Amino acid sequence: MTKKINDVILTLSDLHIPYHHVDSLEFLTAIKKKYKPTRTVCIGDECDKHALSFYDSDPDLPSAGDELIEAIEYLEEFYELFPSLDIVDSNHGSMLYRRGKHHGIPRKYLLDYGDVLEAPPGWKWTHDLIIRRGKQEIYFHHGISKDGLKLAKERGICVVQGHYHTEFNIKYCGTPNFLLWSMQVGCLIDKEALAFAYDKNNLGRPIIGTGIIIDGLPKLLPMTLKKNGRWNGCCP
Repeated sequence: MTKKINDVILTLSDLHIPYHHVDSLEFLTAIKKKYKPTRTVCIGDECDKHALSFYDSDPDLPSAGDELIEAIEYLEEFYELFPSLDIVDSNHGSMLYRRGKHHGIPRKYLLDYGDVLEAPPGWKWTHDLIIRRGKQEIYFHHGISKDGLKLAKERGICVVQGHYHTEFNIKYCGTPNFLLWSMQVGCLIDKEALAFAYDKNNLGRPIIGTGIIIDGLPKLLPMTLKKNGRWNGCCP
């Protein structure tokens, strides 16, 4: 039976390139080979832009220009793996435009984001995304509420979020007409990177992984790590 575009949706978030986990690409390659997704959605923060942050940037990290060059070098391999990608707007993804607005630069003066990242035509950015599969609707947003199930109840549709690096869960809710669920897909960052030094004093630690939706049902795909922090090679 031929699969339709929304039958197997790989959902990833918060790579924060170039401060991503070193095994992210290898992990995602294995996931793609095993599950053969018919569609892939990135829920934002694909790049970090630490040097453009409104907070103080670490002087031991690359400048904004060097960080962008590093990000594009990594993304070139990512483009090969995912030539088509739906990308949801996010706080880090929109950083350059928020910076421009802060300094009074009209949006028209700035390049489109896809041109900045030298992305292929198959990469499409949108504020948020609703994917319909029959009567089911699935809402993708970078992160509105840490309580994803509450958001699903409020909107009356299933919800997928990223943004909250320590949240990696699926929660269900029954209604008279539908089974609703929410999925938080964690992140794919290098938690030891200087760009995340602000997180050192938090008790909760980032959970490295992603998620997939198969025939309308969510599944979490954790990246299990060895003691040295590297991926152990097991594809969940």
